[in-house]
Amino acid sequence: MIKGLYRSASGMLPQIKKQEAVANNIANAGTAGFKKDVMFSRELSKAERKITPRTNDWQTTLDSRIHVDYSLGVFDKTDNPLDLAIEGDGFFTLESADGTTALTRSGAFVVDPDGYLSLSGGFRLTGDGGPIQVGSGKLSVGQNGEVQVNGLTVGRVTVKAVADVDSLERLGGSLFAVPEGEELIDPISATIRQGYRETSNVDVIQEMVDMMVAFRTYESNARALQTQDASLNHLFQRVGGDR
Repeated sequence: MIKGLYRSASGMLPQIKKQEAVANNIANAGTAGFKKDVMFSRELSKAERKITPRTNDWQTTLDSRIHVDYSLGVFDKTDNPLDLAIEGDGFFTLESADGTTALTRSGAFVVDPDGYLSLSGGFRLTGDGGPIQVGSGKLSVGQNGEVQVNGLTVGRVTVKAVADVDSLERLGGSLFAVPEGEELIDPISATIRQGYRETSNVDVIQEMVDMMVAFRTYESNARALQTQDASLNHLFQRVGGDR
């Protein structure tokens, strides 16, 4: 019976994590360039169990991890010259107020008070020579990333990739931090499209279905746990009463 209690509790814990991931996905469904979180659960292999030993032979050690799905969103035509999208691989490179680098697929840029292309939150779009200042002139961005204002070149959008996207750390929304030691590389193929915005890759209907399934699974395990706990309590009372 203790075995059943453990298995029911083990079945509940991943569903909590999944509910949190789904809730975050739904909350960011309207965030440009957002990449959804997906949960992957598996039973640890025998080799891994040696590192994470089980207390009893009947215990099943599970590994539940959240991964980011980097599949492309839909390109939404906005005709806004400040909206940019990357057709292909890679990320826009941004510079925060403290000088650190961040990556994003969101191209919903604005011109900040100092005339730089930036995202909300103070992250400035960077080019070959640093943050790109465009002022208030007529903006044109070529497919190769060249930025012109009133016909004069002021910079070129830098699109970068990483060898292992799973190493990126989510900062919030559509922003990712590059871990120390991870090198930025040129993407295999990347074309800038002005006047387009990449939407999130969240399917709200599917997320709602996943949320209901996770809740039902959690609920079923909780009922099983309560039933087994009640049976165990009844057994203890009977054993204690026979003495």
